[in-house]
Amino acid sequence: MSAQFSEFVTEHAAIAFAFAGVTVALVYTELSRLTRGYKAITPAQLTALINHENALVIDIRASAEFEKGHIVGAKNLTPSQFDPENKVLAKVKELPVVLVCRTGITVSAPAKRLVKAGFSRVHVLDGGIAAWQQAELPLARGK
Repeated sequence: MSAQFSEFVTEHAAIAFAFAGVTVALVYTELSRLTRGYKAITPAQLTALINHENALVIDIRASAEFEKGHIVGAKNLTPSQFDPENKVLAKVKELPVVLVCRTGITVSAPAKRLVKAGFSRVHVLDGGIAAWQQAELPLARGK
């Protein structure tokens, strides 16, 4: 068996190295996801956090985007305004805090800042406001 494996690797080195690279990348991605200190949640999980645990939803999109449509009760803090010691945030270190952006990609840096500042229950909306809309959940307009 090991002779066949060795023969395969020597004859198909590119495939073997590609497989090894993909395996290392997957392990790294999963380990970093598990140790980042915050959790990605679905729109349904966010709804439960809002309804049962009084979660604070922070939308980090630009004000103009926020005014076009945001999750009911969300606060708008753009990345330039984002400071874990902000008066809105300082009061809620023990509550669940959920960060929302357009697609769920740009929230990782602010989420890491909250975790570093001592927030214990930090979440990000997986897929962002786009996932919320796709789930056909309500949006509020204006400020």
